[in-house]
Amino acid sequence: MKTFDLIVLMMLFASSGPLTAASAVSDDYSLKVFGNANMDDTVDEEDAEYVQGIIDGTNEATELADANYDGEIDEEDIAQIERIIGGVETELTLIDGADRIVTVEKPVERVVVCFPHALETLRTLKVPKDDIVGAAKRWPEYDPGFFPEMDDIPEVGNRWDPNVEEILALKPDLVMFTASSAYSDTSSTVSSLESVGIDVLCFSLNGLETYPEEILALGYALDREGEAKEFVDWRGNILDTIENGVNDLPAEDKPRVYFEATSGDDGYKIYGMYAYTAMAGGDDIFSDQPGSYTSVNPEAIAAREPDIIVKVESTAGGYDMAAGDTSELEDAREEMMGRDVLQYVPAVNEDRVYIISVHLLSFFGDSGCRSFIQLAYQAKWFHPELFEDLDPEAIHQEYLTRFQGLDIDLDENGVFVYPLEETA
Repeated sequence: MKTFDLIVLMMLFASSGPLTAASAVSDDYSLKVFGNANMDDTVDEEDAEYVQGIIDGTNEATELADANYDGEIDEEDIAQIERIIGGVETELTLIDGADRIVTVEKPVERVVVCFPHALETLRTLKVPKDDIVGAAKRWPEYDPGFFPEMDDIPEVGNRWDPNVEEILALKPDLVMFTASSAYSDTSSTVSSLESVGIDVLCFSLNGLETYPEEILALGYALDREGEAKEFVDWRGNILDTIENGVNDLPAEDKPRVYFEATSGDDGYKIYGMYAYTAMAGGDDIFSDQPGSYTSVNPEAIAAREPDIIVKVESTAGGYDMAAGDTSELEDAREEMMGRDVLQYVPAVNEDRVYIISVHLLSFFGDSGCRSFIQLAYQAKWFHPELFEDLDPEAIHQEYLTRFQGLDIDLDENGVFVYPLEETA
């Protein structure tokens, strides 16, 4: 991908919804489905009881208590909650990733996806391949090593400007766009589809912290609540392990980290909040810089003396490479360690420079829903003594096999980080 395209893509992805400074674990969200009256992570009998309390005047009304979304909280909402619990509701109202209130007609059996994260998430939810009837395959193109099924899915054009006529010809029940589509030039396409009765959901599906609430809401829309909860719990346990390990670290035990998103003729750029440095138990040397993908002065890097450097490799690595073919990542590491301006920083002198491929990040062309694996590697690099039993590659392998249904053996295929282990 050209540098210009990469920068534009980063800007567009970043607009799909900001991350907060809240915990990364699975306790910080609620299910944004109307019927979740008590605002927890599921629709169950407790919600019916809560609505009864609202009717009786003993509970306060909540945003999601109006289960059938008719403007009143009454016994009909209890009936709708019971239908949701039983999986027999004919429509479901939810708040999507663009904060739009959308009512989805059920069942959903034909889906068009307009960005790769949507297809990856549908695979996690075990949505049958035959239910994916179309995809906007261009810009960015789908990673062929990760999405081998793409040749069998009809194309509907560019993710930011899909062909509405081709979408309609596929007779989808649902079309999925990125959350930023609701506010960008694609908003007219969203409106066009909705005007003829096609349900549209807009989700980011790439934020470390926002992903659980998005996949749970989507799971309810697709009658895949159990699959969504299974993944959220599994992923949450990984993030909890990392958070619990670094939560009480004193400041002096947190390594100073420089996380470089890219470098080139236009300077060095940091990854900012999407580096998740603090979550992995590090101290971001540029935490005082606003935003993400911000240019920094190389002299300032040296002056702030990072103990660890993490560098994104934006063109190398991937699932279709032999596992031992790390030469490009090795070259990227050698280039970083060879920079004159960095010769006296601790990270270079102590051999603590790490390269990570975009496949494990959030906002690059070949990235996906895998930033929790990025975080696992960083925790291992930053604090090998705390995370001796944490195995990022095993986590990655389980994700591919158990949740993505991919026949990829990471012992044989796939290059994502170098070096694999902490080297000091």
